[in-house]
Amino acid sequence: MLLTLLSLLPASALAECVVLLHGLGRVSNSMSKLERKLRPAGYSVANILYPSRSYSVAVLAEDAIGRGLAQCRDMQGDKIHFITHSLGGILLRYYLREHSIDELGRAVMLGPPNQGSQIVDGLLPVPGFGFIGGPAGAALGTGEGGIIASLGPVDFDLGVIAGSTNINPLKFLFIQGPSDSIVSIESTKVQGMNAHKVLPVTHTFMMRNNEVIDEAIHYLKTGAFISQSLEQNRNE
Repeated sequence: MLLTLLSLLPASALAECVVLLHGLGRVSNSMSKLERKLRPAGYSVANILYPSRSYSVAVLAEDAIGRGLAQCRDMQGDKIHFITHSLGGILLRYYLREHSIDELGRAVMLGPPNQGSQIVDGLLPVPGFGFIGGPAGAALGTGEGGIIASLGPVDFDLGVIAGSTNINPLKFLFIQGPSDSIVSIESTKVQGMNAHKVLPVTHTFMMRNNEVIDEAIHYLKTGAFISQSLEQNRNE
């Protein structure tokens, strides 16, 4: 009943807002299932479309997150959370390196290449990859001089969900260890994160998986994933 009532409220009446940031080569529609489940959970939502293959990480971070914050503030969100997929998480880390967000709540990153992408390392020398991935995609390598290495630890409340299902037949050429077909589980980790969860999902579709979505919403509400909350309750 409560969720039904919340879903009927105008966006301006919901005090907490979530900015959704899709991944490289995707569009905001890829986050639409998340958006639909966030609203009855009591959140207003800014689902941001940005040209992920056209500009640098710096430009995309200013544009996408700037618009997300503006939309949440227009909806009178006094606490602003983030759920990101892949590149979206790097945009958030870059933005928070340069700026502070007074209303910042919690963030959940889905399949983020937080330590860089081994696939990018392998494909950078291939002719045409720069065109396919764009400036932001080409910047996601693991090299010490790359933008990922410059971001440092996170200092905000972050939960990370990694995938463990590989459907990439060429994975063995590029990725070491278990992965979601694109990003290794190890690469999703970042110093300073509050929680890390591994689920049997692929990179491409994890943001549409019901278990991933439920875990992400639970983290926004509690600061822990579901299994962590159950363990804490058992220990109390």
